[in-house]
Amino acid sequence: MNTRTRALLAAALVLGVAAGPAAPAAYANVTAAPAHAAGADTHGVPEADAEALGAAISGLPADDATAALVRVGGTDGRWRGSSGVHDLVSNRPADPSARFRAGSVTKVFTAATVLQLAGERKLDLDRTARHYLPDLIPAAYGGVTVRQLLNHTSGIPAPDLPGGTMEEAYAHRFDPHTPRGMVASATAKDPEFVPGRSQHYLNIGYTVLGLLIEKVTGDPYAHQVGKRVLRPLGMRSTSFPGTDPEIRGPHNHGYQLFAAPDGGTELRDVTVWGTTDAWAAGDIISTTADLERFTRALFAGKVVRGPLLEEMFTLPDASVRTYQTGGPAQFSAGLSVQTLGGREVWGKSGGRWGYNTLVAATRDLSRTLVYSVNSTDAKGREMNATAKDVVVAAFGAPPAG
Repeated sequence: MNTRTRALLAAALVLGVAAGPAAPAAYANVTAAPAHAAGADTHGVPEADAEALGAAISGLPADDATAALVRVGGTDGRWRGSSGVHDLVSNRPADPSARFRAGSVTKVFTAATVLQLAGERKLDLDRTARHYLPDLIPAAYGGVTVRQLLNHTSGIPAPDLPGGTMEEAYAHRFDPHTPRGMVASATAKDPEFVPGRSQHYLNIGYTVLGLLIEKVTGDPYAHQVGKRVLRPLGMRSTSFPGTDPEIRGPHNHGYQLFAAPDGGTELRDVTVWGTTDAWAAGDIISTTADLERFTRALFAGKVVRGPLLEEMFTLPDASVRTYQTGGPAQFSAGLSVQTLGGREVWGKSGGRWGYNTLVAATRDLSRTLVYSVNSTDAKGREMNATAKDVVVAAFGAPPAG
């Protein structure tokens, strides 16, 4: 991919990954490990696309990523590929069926569960969060509706959490956080804006939605998602870790770039890392096969049924602008949209330390994409280079200009 295309994609593709502390500018040299070429399985995908996908993940491990797992599907054909290593000690090939942290892809599951409950009239998208959680949501946020939580227009700021620097984030990686504690921290602050006026992508709205799910069902959040989504779709390798910082089952290791004491850089294994700060906004563990099955079912109307599915493909009113930049809103209920290769592509990305994930598809399911890239700066302020190449190979480049 040329430099201009990389820049266009970085500007156009909304990652939905809360940026972490700034990482060192120079990457550590990880290519000392023997690079494992991409192993691919192709059925029906045009030859040029197959070649581009293979090239996108070839040569791993590299400076920006140690492994990549990719599944392309849809009526246009199928392509499966993996590259890189399971870990930088054994250097054995990456496991293509490995489990990984999918980060903010969790929000799609949360949104789908909320919309199911709305369809059952257990939740009303136009009612306020305070109506359901009067003991937690203060009067200052009394006008925030469920719909505004779903599309990031609530105006609720982020809670105070440790992690202003990479070393601080690492030192606090096992700190426990409770959903109610995070909501209390966030709502103790002044609103960022009048609800419904702007859009600011943050985890806090989905933390509140997780608590709403529990309140109206009387059941734990993870159990409700399992009952409503995971089990009906046969997603046996997908789970919510809760307070467990481990990835249970087969998985490839994740690494993060840190500044080294000698002034250089070093990679640390960050596979084991707590996710209680994310919960219903970003703690899910899954596989590319499970996420592909979920994406197909969701877009086909088999998870959220009827008119409520359109909430996931409807952006806020054009008057709503992005809080930080003033640009157009790009998030719906659980998803976001971009134009790639001349087509509208809807999806959601996620990042946890050591892991980047994307689920994306065209509305007609002619092309779907799921990847897990073991990025060395998975929560960086720029999109991972390998991930960019995969997106462009699968869907095409964003429009110029």
